Amino acid sequence: MTSPRRLKQVRLLSLFTCFLSFGWFLLSNFLGQKELSLWILGSSVLFLAVYFMMRQNWFTPARILYMIILNTGVTITASYIGQPGNVEFILLFGLGLPFLMFSFRSERVLMAVFAFIPILAWLLLFNTDFNLVTSSKIDPRIAAKTIYPFSLASTFLLVGFQTCYFAFLNAGYYSRVHDKRQEAEEASTAKSRFLSTMSHEIRTPLNAVIGLSHILRDNNPREDQKENVDALNYSGKLLLQLLNNVLDYSKMEANEFQLDPIPTDLNLALRQLNKIHEPNCIRKSIYLSVEIDEDIPMVWLDIVRFNQVLNNLINNAIKFTERGGVTVRLRTLGEDDGYTHLSVAVMDTGIGIAPDKQGSVFEAFKQEESSTQRLYGGTGLGLSIVKEIIEEMDSEIELRSEVGKGSTFQFELQLKMVNDAEIARFEQKASHDLTGVRALLVEDNAINEMVGRQILEKEGVLVDSAVNGQVALELAKANDYDIILMDIQMPVMDGYEASRQIRKFNKEIPILALSASVFMEVKDKIYSAGMNGFIFKPFDPNNLFDRIAASVKIQSRKNILNTALN
Repeated sequence: MTSPRRLKQVRLLSLFTCFLSFGWFLLSNFLGQKELSLWILGSSVLFLAVYFMMRQNWFTPARILYMIILNTGVTITASYIGQPGNVEFILLFGLGLPFLMFSFRSERVLMAVFAFIPILAWLLLFNTDFNLVTSSKIDPRIAAKTIYPFSLASTFLLVGFQTCYFAFLNAGYYSRVHDKRQEAEEASTAKSRFLSTMSHEIRTPLNAVIGLSHILRDNNPREDQKENVDALNYSGKLLLQLLNNVLDYSKMEANEFQLDPIPTDLNLALRQLNKIHEPNCIRKSIYLSVEIDEDIPMVWLDIVRFNQVLNNLINNAIKFTERGGVTVRLRTLGEDDGYTHLSVAVMDTGIGIAPDKQGSVFEAFKQEESSTQRLYGGTGLGLSIVKEIIEEMDSEIELRSEVGKGSTFQFELQLKMVNDAEIARFEQKASHDLTGVRALLVEDNAINEMVGRQILEKEGVLVDSAVNGQVALELAKANDYDIILMDIQMPVMDGYEASRQIRKFNKEIPILALSASVFMEVKDKIYSAGMNGFIFKPFDPNNLFDRIAASVKIQSRKNILNTALN
């Protein structure tokens, strides 16, 4: 497809050439060259016709006609005037014009043909001693004195007009591109701000829901209460997964998606997944079978993203299966040079996917049919995110499905195995004793403060609370804490400003942000405010304990070193 800028330029060039050609008509008529003037007048009319053809969107015929008129007109005029007039210089303009007039991608044949024609015309003129059309010539002195300057002027005018107008069009085009880019950046910023706000507003109460379910489960509920507590926790995690899917899709669009591998026991991870999804299968009277090879070693893997993949696949399998069940299979395919090769498959006996729909199910917001969403719900984001995560892990997902018989989603992973030294360091890091640790919990939400306090105190942490950054600042000045857990968005003084103020008189105390936002700009602001790290809401208690233990241990080592040096 020819660009609109090129077509606009050719349209105006044909009009400019018409006026310039009319100037040649007047000159040849003044010099008494009646036959030549009629040729040139005819060319002027044809150039004008090209202009109107372009306005009628007859783009290709109009451009071909223009090139024919230009080369033919210059060749005939040069033959009438003779070599002293140097009219053939205009053919230099005709030589370069096809590269601007035609598209190299789709019209390279026309480009080559019309770039060759001026060369051929020049050769024919010189080989015939400019007698190609007529042997009757104008007086050489008049040609050299009058025609020659007009020929040079015409060439420079054509080249100058083409160059200036091309620069003008490009300047306008890139100005519009710049404006569009600014609009897109502003829209992206607004979207990120909206998603960040919504993430905070949803994750804050969700933190209370999931946290309370952990507290209830740890308080030895009766057997008849355990199912309700597990259902509460499961529902909270499903809502968190939906929120993560939306946010992850946004981050994938912005190329902010990164993996964070840690030492992982896949046997333990899949058993936990089984516990999460088994209640849903029992309610639907279908089975959930998890088949794992016993000899799978510990590997380096982003377990959060891996669980996200399997959760999405298992949720879909359960959702679309009414009879039979779902099988999750993890097989080892061999080990080589410190790496293990694994095959992961999620199989169901559900409704299946039609062959013509199998390619589109991995597209964002797409489901097999519009009726699928009405019957089964869902956003249509799950499989799109699954595909992105698996590709980020240097693999591809395969789908095999038959309508009425079920579907199989399968992918392979090559993962680095964890050696004994790394396992020892990881297990040492996982163990923690927080008894007696003094923590300042800064949280403006009363329910989240209660949940956080109970979780921490159950682990032996001594907790003081602050409802905003100003109160936290005063408590940090008056007390000696081992760690500060700082919420970000609070009234009176937010977490960023409170951290900056605390760093003015205490540069050593670990400050961990309790952030409900997962966007990169928030992470950057956390570190620039002087905080040492962040914990996403809703947080997993074990992850929170690990982060506190690691931060306190690092600070303890610094204090011991400073004491020794002093």
